[in-house]
Amino acid sequence: MGFHEREIEELDRAGLAELQRGRLAELFRIVRQRNGFYRKKLENAGVASFGDAVRRGVFTTREEIQEDQRLHAAYGSNLTYGIDRYVRVHETSGSAGRPVRWLDTAESWAWWKHCWSIIYGAAGVTACDRCAFTFSFGPFIGFWGAFESAVALGCCVLPCGGMTTSARLRYVTDHGATVVCCTPTYALRMAEVAADEGIDLRGSAVRALIVAGEPGGSIPATRARIGNAWGARVFDHAGMTVVGPWGFECAERSGGMHVMESEFVAEVVEPATGRAVEGGEAG
Repeated sequence: MGFHEREIEELDRAGLAELQRGRLAELFRIVRQRNGFYRKKLENAGVASFGDAVRRGVFTTREEIQEDQRLHAAYGSNLTYGIDRYVRVHETSGSAGRPVRWLDTAESWAWWKHCWSIIYGAAGVTACDRCAFTFSFGPFIGFWGAFESAVALGCCVLPCGGMTTSARLRYVTDHGATVVCCTPTYALRMAEVAADEGIDLRGSAVRALIVAGEPGGSIPATRARIGNAWGARVFDHAGMTVVGPWGFECAERSGGMHVMESEFVAEVVEPATGRAVEGGEAG
């Protein structure tokens, strides 16, 4: 497994907890001062301090954000800065109701790219790789962060938006892509078309696929089908438009994902009550 920031990624549990607490406290301070959505939410929950926030674990649901954007068009009140500070607009896929619009500042987008650098390091991607991105490059955040992070890493990037599956396959093979980023379903679809058209994926330069957007990347049977069809290693990744790229698989062990704990605080809770469960409890 490679490292992007070894001194952080190898922190012991105490050092990691200190890092998380400091970053979370700073985030709490900023949103409480500047973000109307969260200021109101915290006040309504009786949260007056960072300690209160940690103890109570105030949750935010997708439905809350959707309703806030309905009431405060077009982007809602969940904005920490003036509108001119934001440089990117994305939307969720809309698979769970009305799409959520999401804005990023230059700083928050740089953070997205930083997170993807950690994912690439864990998957063994380096500046020597040629990375193909077989997604639409539409408003859905998809692999936008992955694409720009690969550019920053020094990879040769191959954007495959606006192409048929056949054209994408030719593009990937003709340019000697070594890494492909796509959904699990589309990895299988490309394999089907390749078989129909006599394209030898197993003989191509592709050595790794980083998949996301669907659960298939962590389902053993699906992983095996993708890996066998491409003759390549499959790495799963998880993230959300409204949260960021939080989960990744490393080269040391297939299946399952690490939480990017330098950037996220993971908590296992009881679904019905939101209570944090103890070690060994189901949640």
